[in-house]
Amino acid sequence: MTRSFPALALLAALASCAQPATTAQAPQPVPAPATAAANLAVPLLDTGTTDIHAMVGRLDLEHYKATIKGLTQFGDRRQGTDRNRAAIDWIEAQLRSYGCTNTERVTYDYQPPAPVQRPANAAPRAPVARDTTRAQGGGRLRGNRLRTGVNNDSLRQQDVALRARNAQPSAPGQRQEVFCTKVGSVHPEEMYIVGGHMDGIGWGEAANDDGSGTALVMELARVFSSPDVKTDRSIRFALWNNEETGLEGARAYVTQRQALQGIESPKGSGRYPEPKWLGMVQHDMMMFDHGMPNADGTMPKEQRAEADVNIEFQATSKMAAEAAKLAWFFSLSNEKYATDYPASVGQHMTNTDSSPFMDIVPAISLRENDRGSQIGAGWDPQWHQPTDMFSTYSDKDFRLGLNAAQTTLSAIAQLTNATIKP
Repeated sequence: MTRSFPALALLAALASCAQPATTAQAPQPVPAPATAAANLAVPLLDTGTTDIHAMVGRLDLEHYKATIKGLTQFGDRRQGTDRNRAAIDWIEAQLRSYGCTNTERVTYDYQPPAPVQRPANAAPRAPVARDTTRAQGGGRLRGNRLRTGVNNDSLRQQDVALRARNAQPSAPGQRQEVFCTKVGSVHPEEMYIVGGHMDGIGWGEAANDDGSGTALVMELARVFSSPDVKTDRSIRFALWNNEETGLEGARAYVTQRQALQGIESPKGSGRYPEPKWLGMVQHDMMMFDHGMPNADGTMPKEQRAEADVNIEFQATSKMAAEAAKLAWFFSLSNEKYATDYPASVGQHMTNTDSSPFMDIVPAISLRENDRGSQIGAGWDPQWHQPTDMFSTYSDKDFRLGLNAAQTTLSAIAQLTNATIKP
């Protein structure tokens, strides 16, 4: 018989880590998995294993694909457009249909930065030397690379109907993003945030960036919102907007709601509009791990056999040590509950909606590849391109995203002590 451990021991260990440091820490070495498990006070929990397997089993490849397909009906969902607003309405309706009915919206104003005007007689700028060996987030660039960038040429989209759907340009002004919450039955005043961004660019369908992450978060909301699933702590499912302009939606959430954490309102009601943040888990580009580009600039056609789910934290953040523990815990959950693809842990999380949280609370990001040194080197040729369409991907690709969903669901289920009640 396998020994079980109380969920509260792990919850207390992680909750105690969720206090922001006053000064930035030096980059932390990535601990080995066994060391990370020891630092969490208990190994991977066996309590509720049967229930967690049952919850993971409620994730379904065809349903995940259908959710991504539903998102692509709105084209690239570029922020500041009617198609973006329609997609938000659709996401909210889907969340409500799953039983996550306490939906809310964050409203904020977005004004694109004005272009810098240089005087006509200004002296030429001196060239800035760049370290071409370093990737964003601190990673090291290695091996073959492809060019990266954002496609802004509508005529590169060969699908005339999709080109027309994406034609309306972004306009400055009010923005919204939607979230819903699974309220904990024991500690509703504490929560984990699970996020993905629903906006895209590039004149495609934003199927992978970030339909794959948005659909993943929606699928977790569906499973956790089942009436027979109970959690001790709360879980918030957030679909950020304006990620592609610089993480503006996630930044607006932090600005508006950080100071509200753990405050009961109204007093004595047992309700907490913004429970205390215990951790933030982001999902951004989940499906394409075909490996390094070939020397001739082509890409392998099939998902590589050694594809994996990348779990990243940022080694230079104030919460680096705590985020590393959380990342390794997710890796161990993948090992136990994911069906097809393993996980790897990296320390260069960057350019995604977990970044505004990373100095406040342990924050990690799940991706198809390392964001800086691999995606940033062109390992995903669909990134911000017209080819980021549902039809581009095979079931092997979609299944990588499903395995990321299994990883997050099983980890969050343990951290919140989720059970299935008859």
